[in-house]
Amino acid sequence: MEILQHIWGSTPEGEAIVLYTIRNANGCEVQLCNIGASIVSVKCPDRDGHIDDVVLGYKDCMSYFGDGAASGKSVGRVANRIARGRMTVDGVEYNLEVNNGPNHLHGGSKGFANRLWDARVETNRVVFSLTSPDGEQNYPGELYVEAGYYFSDDDELEITYMARTDKTTVVNLTNHVYWNLAGEGSGKSILDHELHLNCSRVLEMDPTQIPTGRYLDVKGTPQDFTEWRRFGDEILSEFNHMKDFKGYDHFFVLDDWKPNILSPIGELRCEASGRRVEVLSSQAGAMVYTGNWLAGGCPVTKSGGRYEDYAGVAIECQNYPDAVNRPDFPSVVLRPEETYCQKIVFRLGTY
Repeated sequence: MEILQHIWGSTPEGEAIVLYTIRNANGCEVQLCNIGASIVSVKCPDRDGHIDDVVLGYKDCMSYFGDGAASGKSVGRVANRIARGRMTVDGVEYNLEVNNGPNHLHGGSKGFANRLWDARVETNRVVFSLTSPDGEQNYPGELYVEAGYYFSDDDELEITYMARTDKTTVVNLTNHVYWNLAGEGSGKSILDHELHLNCSRVLEMDPTQIPTGRYLDVKGTPQDFTEWRRFGDEILSEFNHMKDFKGYDHFFVLDDWKPNILSPIGELRCEASGRRVEVLSSQAGAMVYTGNWLAGGCPVTKSGGRYEDYAGVAIECQNYPDAVNRPDFPSVVLRPEETYCQKIVFRLGTY
């Protein structure tokens, strides 16, 4: 394994934008950037040994600031939505930025995805870090965060998120990488990709994409991924507002989840290329988003074009959306005496 780094560009303030390349013994590689502690590219072979980049991204480094798709980036302080941008922590009500319809999304427009993180190389991994001051985006507590990336010779990309606070706050971190196992520049959508999930329940959503509090049994529905299902088969179904959302943008609840235990979430595969990605996490489930609104909203891509809707799929391992407002959901509260630590593993391969 080798880790290379070079300057990709600089911000208007003169801060360095750095690209890190981790190359393993198999010739596969992952590229990372300190903008949003992001995954910029993942290159791996298809069933015939042809290597392609299989994640979405942009040609110019500055395009990673403020992109609505949050492509490949670490989102927080709280990933996903908080209803009406309101929450109560330790009896104190906080009003957050409303930046997605009537709701707060991914920590706000100046959240972690749009920050330039500090970075360091630790022997065989790249570690990004930042400190979010008390009151930033109106969140309580100074929060120190790390995102550590390790890419093994077994083609496993492991992400470890760690956070500590000096005051009770809320934390829910994930990576928003979009996969297209046919190849980022193939021009093919992910509608022919198949997904299998170890999730027999999905959260019912309201029209603004906030959980109602009800769990739906997926069996026999268009959201039943307990057996292999092709995304394109029923992507505009009326079930659970799929047609309203233009596809999948739903939280799937991991069966038999146990806190702090790394468990298989599911697997994504592409018949045309033979590539597959197994997804494991210590998180309570995953938001599956099929890139329903990518068209027109993304900068120039790595391959020089523009993404259409469904150009990639994000499998965002995380805690439940709006959990801060639902005491019956797993808690997103972090206290000063605690350490937040969650893992996500993407295991690359072919079939």
